[in-house]
Amino acid sequence: MKLITGFASLIFLLVNLSVVHASDATKEQPNVLFIIVDDLNDYLGVFGGHPQSKTPNIDALAAQSVQFTNAQTNAPVCQSSRNSLFTGVYPHVSKDFGWTPLTKQHVLKHNKTFLQLFRENGYQMVGTGKLLHKNQKKLWHEWGVPERINYGPHAFNGKKIVGHPSVPEPFRSINIVDGSFAPLTDVPKFDIKETDKLKHAPGWGYPFAPFNYVDENNRDRLPDEQHAIWASNKLKALALSNSKQPFFMGIGFVRPHTPLYAPKRFFDMFPLETIQLPTIKNNDLNDSFFKDNYPMTQMGLSYFKALQDSYEDNDEGLKKVIQAYLACIAFMDEQVGVVLDTLNSSNLKDNTIVVFTSDHGWQFGEKDYLYKNSPWEESAKIPMLWKVPGKSEASLKVTQPISLIDLYPTFIELANLQGSNSKSKGSAPLGGYSIVPLLTSKVASKTSKQWQGPKGALTVMGVGIDKPIEGLAVGTNPHALWHVKVIKDLPAEYIWQQTYSYRTQEWRYIRYKDGQEELYDHKIDPYEWHNLALNETYQNVKADLFKQMSEIINNKNKL
Repeated sequence: MKLITGFASLIFLLVNLSVVHASDATKEQPNVLFIIVDDLNDYLGVFGGHPQSKTPNIDALAAQSVQFTNAQTNAPVCQSSRNSLFTGVYPHVSKDFGWTPLTKQHVLKHNKTFLQLFRENGYQMVGTGKLLHKNQKKLWHEWGVPERINYGPHAFNGKKIVGHPSVPEPFRSINIVDGSFAPLTDVPKFDIKETDKLKHAPGWGYPFAPFNYVDENNRDRLPDEQHAIWASNKLKALALSNSKQPFFMGIGFVRPHTPLYAPKRFFDMFPLETIQLPTIKNNDLNDSFFKDNYPMTQMGLSYFKALQDSYEDNDEGLKKVIQAYLACIAFMDEQVGVVLDTLNSSNLKDNTIVVFTSDHGWQFGEKDYLYKNSPWEESAKIPMLWKVPGKSEASLKVTQPISLIDLYPTFIELANLQGSNSKSKGSAPLGGYSIVPLLTSKVASKTSKQWQGPKGALTVMGVGIDKPIEGLAVGTNPHALWHVKVIKDLPAEYIWQQTYSYRTQEWRYIRYKDGQEELYDHKIDPYEWHNLALNETYQNVKADLFKQMSEIINNKNKL
């Protein structure tokens, strides 16, 4: 009897010890504030992409963070970029080269997002804004502002959203989203007949509701303002709760995604006559093979031509678009400041990881291109900041190329997340590596972890289907797969029918879908003006870069 009692006591002790340790582990798990911005290139003060950019709040965060100055997207368009970064699966592994929703993509639907893994590990999940390309509310304990208002308001003619009437043609008609920019004070005006049946009055609005605008002090709040206020209030509530449960807060700011609308005071920060244009080389496309693979119907080329055709002075249109982009960035920076000010004035700041990044960049006339979804630096490069209390080195600048694929394994290590990234048969493995070894400049000891990832970062510019495949549309438009719900049994060679861009510290190597190549030496050619791919002197360099890139695509870099 004494033996049984003693054994029972031992079991009781072990159980209680395990509960204590579990409680301690939960207490030690950091909170996470994850901020992702839509269509944001390096036009930030701290990253120096544009000399006139004004981003004091992001710059202040950067001063407290590790700055990854060579971070890259894995896909330079919204849907496939976010599908990849949240699942940690490379697009070439999932064959997610189009616009297939995450829950319908034939591989990724079997994978857990890191949001789901955080939730399974006991995190309180709260979020608002544009995170996944299409939100999954079941991943969150609490969701903020309704998703449908992320984009907008728009110019509304009384019946539907349209391009802003102040933007000249043909640029206004390239797309009701991409072809519009204006301060909110430029209220859209339309000549509407009284006999026309209207949904609601012309002006600023959404398809489902008007947007009240009287003046800058009497108006509805823009979506990003609503996200920032909600997040700030939620952080205050979390701080007051003194809960031991860690939280993950995700915030997706939409600006500077088009349409480029913002309050006038942000436009006033960048007088049009002072706008500095990017450094652009005339005829820069001449030694590129982009046009061979993507004719003028490709969005970026046709957008830039439409912008030039809309103004007598070629520079005027570009100045106006850049002014609007900088205004939207300054507006977004203010919203980031609302959130960070709340965090930094609370008791949460010393145990909250802050991550700031974007889904991809944006190009402004370099190589006659105005859009995302190109293989060059302006589309592929993204800002990335990591502030990890007790682990990251403030103001450290890291030049090692990393990419969005590395977010998932980094979160696993920092938050000690347990469990698989797979939720059902047919899932794909994680493709990235933890960036924790890069968070400090201290010389690593023999026993400490080193960066295990590749020398460079891989970006794929997905295209449509070149050859007929049963059930799929044929075409090179990157949006060709928008309505394809299930993509499966694609031939292996289809992986190599895409355009790949590989960035190391020194080089960018591009292999187009037709096999033609570009090579740029960033030490002497930061603007990617001189394609060295056909130069005999650089054939060994090119071969080595192709080998490195192929090892990632063939998944040999993890062997």
